[in-house]
Amino acid sequence: MDRQGDEPLMDQLRRERLLDMEERIGRVRRKAFAVLSLGVIASGPWIGFEFVIPLALLLAGFAFSARRLQRSRHPERWAAISWALAPAFIAACTPLSGGADSPALIWFAIPVATLGARFEPRGVRLGIAWTLLLLVGVTVGFDTATVLDRPQMLIFAFVAVIAMAILTGAAVQSEREHRREAVIDPLTGLLNRAAFAQRLTELQDQVDRGEDATLGFLLGDIDHFKRINDVHGHPVGDAVLTDVAYAMRSELREYDVIYRLGGEEFVVVLPGADLERTHEIAERLRAAVARTNTGDISVTMSFGAAAVSGTEVRFPHVYAEADAALYTAKRAGRNRVALAAA
Repeated sequence: MDRQGDEPLMDQLRRERLLDMEERIGRVRRKAFAVLSLGVIASGPWIGFEFVIPLALLLAGFAFSARRLQRSRHPERWAAISWALAPAFIAACTPLSGGADSPALIWFAIPVATLGARFEPRGVRLGIAWTLLLLVGVTVGFDTATVLDRPQMLIFAFVAVIAMAILTGAAVQSEREHRREAVIDPLTGLLNRAAFAQRLTELQDQVDRGEDATLGFLLGDIDHFKRINDVHGHPVGDAVLTDVAYAMRSELREYDVIYRLGGEEFVVVLPGADLERTHEIAERLRAAVARTNTGDISVTMSFGAAAVSGTEVRFPHVYAEADAALYTAKRAGRNRVALAAA
């Protein structure tokens, strides 16, 4: 069994993937809804312009959810709320445009296209159930006679929802497998340098949009690791890396993220942590590593700590500060934490 533990790692991957996908979807969602808005306006002379009210409410809901998602320790909850608004909007539009004969029924398939890309299988199943419940509710619930007389519109919409879920599921599964291979360090099971670079880019994009950032950074390095490889061999060195990774992961909060940059170097991103809190966590990690034994081999670790807050952050500079602090810790005797200069 992998001592690193599958659940914390998978939680990291899900959170990283969710934030990435929300960022990507957010960039194109405005275009998609611009197309829908044009369709609604163009159809106004025949079906009325009542669509405009729920559409405006939907866009406002998206904007609010997006802001909360980026700042939340549980972004998956706000992502679910944001997604659920789309089929709810379609359900609100259906009685305004013909009920069970509404041309909007087929729109229920549109939000299903993004379900698999944003949520795990359980979330996908819940999303499909929510969509179909709304679909049946606004047809059978509001216009039973029409459904019984002309059920084809409901049947077509129902089938479109299911078919969309099936078709997108295969593509999403392939993307997940390739993504996992690309961002996971195969030795320790931690996220790798590529994942860290991607996360820094995402964080910088958020700051550049004017969002406040409060983050702690830890850069850690196993002391005298080359000596371990030279004396005991690389298989033992690999075992030390795996044990150290497990020891650190077990001390972190569920929403902290740890990456192996390569060799014996690790970086930890601590959302919401100021420098004092970052220092506390670093000391806890240092002590946990010092308690770790691989066979008869004991190891220690040095850390450089930095923290940032505000909207003028430049993350490459923060990383450089943590790196400089790490070298300070090394020069001071190792097995210690050094703080970045204020």
